[in-house]
Amino acid sequence: MTNVFISADELQRLLDAGEPVTLLDVRWQLAEPDGRPAYEQGHLPGAVYVSLDDDLSDHSVTGRGRHPLPSGAAVQEAARRWGVRQGVPVVVYDDWNRAGSARAWWVLTAAGIPDVRILDGGLAAWRGALESGVVEPPAGDVTVAHDDLYAGALPTVSADDVSGKVLLDARAPERYRGDVEPVDPVAGHIPGAVNVPSTSLLADDGTLLPRVEVPGSDVAVYCGSGVTASVVVAALAEAGVDAALFPGSWSEWSSDPSRPVARG
Repeated sequence: MTNVFISADELQRLLDAGEPVTLLDVRWQLAEPDGRPAYEQGHLPGAVYVSLDDDLSDHSVTGRGRHPLPSGAAVQEAARRWGVRQGVPVVVYDDWNRAGSARAWWVLTAAGIPDVRILDGGLAAWRGALESGVVEPPAGDVTVAHDDLYAGALPTVSADDVSGKVLLDARAPERYRGDVEPVDPVAGHIPGAVNVPSTSLLADDGTLLPRVEVPGSDVAVYCGSGVTASVVVAALAEAGVDAALFPGSWSEWSSDPSRPVARG
């Protein structure tokens, strides 16, 4: 895999050869959004911690779901703080179903930062040594090309644009059906959406399955708040399919009582 994902063996070879690589640790889980304590206990050597909630979202934005996209200017400022440099590839990783790393890949790529790849299999795939503590790198010099990520280098759709799309819901089946809803005020899914859980695209060891089936063209993907949907978008991109992300996802859709809700 060469476009979106990178294997742990390939990353190890790059590092052993002394090739410059910026490593970003993006640990995040729905039930444990702050991954910094886990990062400080052990991370890839030289990796810098990235907060999904603080750095890859802008909670000052209203009406666009639980994890609104940040501005390109904010991404540039954060990326320079992480030591991201022009011409140096970036590898992002996490320890939970590729959610944090896929979000980072999407945000950085949408902002126009090139050569960002996801560590296939995440932290569990890494066989090298780990280091503890906090890495504070020299400031980077990267420049982003897009300030509005909703109209950036990767396609997005709004709540008004999903009609007519092949719409994929990346949440767990029980949330898609509306059996449970642990976060948002309304249970169910967008009418017409097909359930493709992001975890269904991963093998038992967390690596990307070798084949991703695409049920048509003109694909858009959503989830709860635009995070795990990025996993599906990344998997489709690896397969050569440019799927659009609905950044606000179910958290935005369900907050508008005028929008229809399907269950089952």
